[in-house]
Amino acid sequence: MSDVRILVIIPTYDEAENLPRIVPRVLEQDPRIDILVVDDASPDGTGRIAEQMAEDEPRLHVLHRKGKEGLGRAYLAGFRYGLDRGFDIFFEMDADFSHPPDALPVLIEKFEEADVVIGSRYVDGRVTVSNWPMSRLLVSYFGSRYARVITGMPVRDGTGGFNGWTREVLETVGLDRVQSNGYAFQIELKFRAFRAGFRLVESPILFTERDTGESKMSKKIVREAVWRVWWLRIQDIFGRL
Repeated sequence: MSDVRILVIIPTYDEAENLPRIVPRVLEQDPRIDILVVDDASPDGTGRIAEQMAEDEPRLHVLHRKGKEGLGRAYLAGFRYGLDRGFDIFFEMDADFSHPPDALPVLIEKFEEADVVIGSRYVDGRVTVSNWPMSRLLVSYFGSRYARVITGMPVRDGTGGFNGWTREVLETVGLDRVQSNGYAFQIELKFRAFRAGFRLVESPILFTERDTGESKMSKKIVREAVWRVWWLRIQDIFGRL
């Protein structure tokens, strides 16, 4: 894998404080890594900061969108950007350090045995989450269990957002047919990969609540995940996935 090109996609909306901190931490993990910041016209100037940083860092790229369209749409735009430019492995990653940059080398190694690598908070019966309020932890944990039961997918952290994908997976699963956006986006993409016969592997990470900025979590995102897993299951049963 010495010649593999890796793209870490970081969606941003009002992450002006976090972006200058996260970019160097990610890039120092592996010389094969490039970063794509997908900014949704952040009012706090995150996109402008990203452009300024990219002037001095050739491994940093910036994609601007016209407004806040949701996490799933940001990642789809990032995947298409990377596919068009010949990247081989794609990671989804938050800008707020909830996904630890130093886990990347281990996750990259997992591609020796997998097509999809999941930075998991719920491996082997353990819960590796720090500083989360109990209410949010319960929503996440039982949401992942709910998705696992309904879809039959052998993944314990279905809602997790620290995921890696090979180019082949993204070219196969039908990105143009993905309809989910928040938690449900993470479930749908994993389910599509699972049903297409790809190998999914979970690797434990320590998830830490952000220390600056505001969470983008909302009740709307949770509601979408609740009904969308049934939609996925039904579409799969009738061969319409």
